[in-house]
Amino acid sequence: MTTPFPFTAVVGQDDLRLALLLNAVSPSVGGVLVRGEKGTAKSTAVRALTSLLPEVAVVPGCRFSCDPLSPDPACPDGPHEGGGASRPARMVELPVGASEDRLVGALDIERALAEGVKAFEPGLLAAAHRGILYVDEVNLLHDHLVDLLLDAAAMGASYVEREGVSVRHAARFLLVGTMNPEEGELRPQLLDRFGLTVEVAASREPDERVEVVRRRLAYDDDPAAFAARWADEEAAVRQRIVAARELLPSVRLGDGALRQIAATCAAFEVDGMRADIVMARTATALAAWAGRTDVLAEDVRQAALLALPHRRRRNPFDAPGLDEDKLDETLEEFSDSSGDDPDPDGDGGGPGGPGGGGQPEPDEGPAGDGAGARPEEGEGAPAPGGGGEQSPVRAAEPFRTKVLSVPGIGEGAAGRRSRARTEHGRTTGAHRPRGTLTKLHLAATVQAAAPHQRARGRSGRGLVVRRDDLRQAAREGREGNLVLFVVDASGSMAARQRMSAVKGAVLSLLLDAYQRRDKVGLVTFRGSAADVALPPTSSVDAAAARLESLPTGGRTPLAAGLLKAHDVLRVERLRDPARRALVVVVTDGRATGGPEPVALASRAARLFAAEGVASVVVDCESGPVRLGLAGRLAGELGGSAVTLDELRADSIAGLVKDEQRRAA
Repeated sequence: MTTPFPFTAVVGQDDLRLALLLNAVSPSVGGVLVRGEKGTAKSTAVRALTSLLPEVAVVPGCRFSCDPLSPDPACPDGPHEGGGASRPARMVELPVGASEDRLVGALDIERALAEGVKAFEPGLLAAAHRGILYVDEVNLLHDHLVDLLLDAAAMGASYVEREGVSVRHAARFLLVGTMNPEEGELRPQLLDRFGLTVEVAASREPDERVEVVRRRLAYDDDPAAFAARWADEEAAVRQRIVAARELLPSVRLGDGALRQIAATCAAFEVDGMRADIVMARTATALAAWAGRTDVLAEDVRQAALLALPHRRRRNPFDAPGLDEDKLDETLEEFSDSSGDDPDPDGDGGGPGGPGGGGQPEPDEGPAGDGAGARPEEGEGAPAPGGGGEQSPVRAAEPFRTKVLSVPGIGEGAAGRRSRARTEHGRTTGAHRPRGTLTKLHLAATVQAAAPHQRARGRSGRGLVVRRDDLRQAAREGREGNLVLFVVDASGSMAARQRMSAVKGAVLSLLLDAYQRRDKVGLVTFRGSAADVALPPTSSVDAAAARLESLPTGGRTPLAAGLLKAHDVLRVERLRDPARRALVVVVTDGRATGGPEPVALASRAARLFAAEGVASVVVDCESGPVRLGLAGRLAGELGGSAVTLDELRADSIAGLVKDEQRRAA
């Protein structure tokens, strides 16, 4: 067994270390979400934490880690008699690709078939009870597992009702997740379940980077010697955690600190009351960690920096973070609202001190935007000669879009867009397994084996089952797709301020892709060529950022845009062959520049139709006279066309068009 990397040897990452230690002091804080780029020791720090946690008292032989002082009366292994033992704190890792059975547990199929008895086989939630449940790349966790985690986190228990098994057991655990934001964001419900969040990044200081490399190499050369070198410091931290836990019940959270917490949450407009509760628990844990029995203003400030950044996001494209000037102003305003604040200086060591002059920046959008006062004036006029580049225009307000899906039934990664045969979803039938059996259809298996029991010489309670009897459950759910946006950024699109509306429409579709767990890509074309502005990725934030800075102007190389998109799909098909694509072409249908631009665009479009690629053309043509070029392009692509107005989910025109399509 490999010696764990010492927690005290992790260089830098002060906020991460503090957040983990606060949860070790007070597990009721609610866990930690660690966001950061790859290679920043996120997983190393989390895995090293377990060596600092005190041992856990358990009932001997209980698979659900019941506390001998207060065993769970509903424990499946109960009732428990007296006696107890202790074991090291446990960290259970939940793989991103885990099955539902592995997480919550299920019927022990082997005993059910061989012995004819109902027996429950516990899952990872049972193993994590009174310990840590760690999810690396938590943002890639499938939705069905997220739903189960949310239920367990909300109720402190896991309920299993399936295949004739009805079990309930306690499942209270410290949830720790790590993620790289470049690969996509978390669902808001799961995001809110994490008590604290920290952002980590690699140090840019050469000396600190040298120390990181030095310690890593020393650990690789001799893990045991390296751990021994840090053993004394680890023991000191472990002892401090135990002392803080003992002090925690004595910490006083005064009315002044409570008012600061409430005022801060109100000032940052966080949803619900969970933020207030988490901040209160975090501030209390901070005081205990510092060896104090009173919560100071500095504890409230630090608690806000850890508990609020991920709760103030209004939509998936808002960057997490907190305006520290606004935080200091709020804390200073309420610092003297009660006489029981134990901080005699009023500022707790300076959380609102320097800079007091209060020069709040006006909320006027991005600084330095020369078009701030009239962002829509002059941007739509074509550049001289039709070839000049125009400055990026802001996107219009996003809206809820109608559902665009890929026809047929796929077999891609779980998501929420198109129909698919999946491992998780409603059971639609059973069939003989092709390859390894992954999801047993118990009733169909028993039905297939039952007629042969006499011939097989069955004599006991168990069922005699052979491989040919096994049946795979066929399930249908939803899959995530690759939504590839092909956006016309030419001069004709910039006329009459259409680009603002176009960007708003694409931003709306990106929001929809985020909610449906799609991958997205962005191809743009203007001037004389097309560019891959964003290769296929799970990060819709990155796509929104590229869209926001998209310049416009020049001719319309439609064929180049379609051919570039075709190349992107070809490469992505090799990387992820099961994921089906939906191409969304956003254009007015014009094709200019180069020899025979219309004929070239027509031939490029027929490539998609020949390969059966699902496509939608968002018709951006406006004005009283319309040429219908986008509709013609949609026909050549083998897809459909919608106008910007029809794209809205609540559009009357869109609803009428859908009804006409269904009637036809």
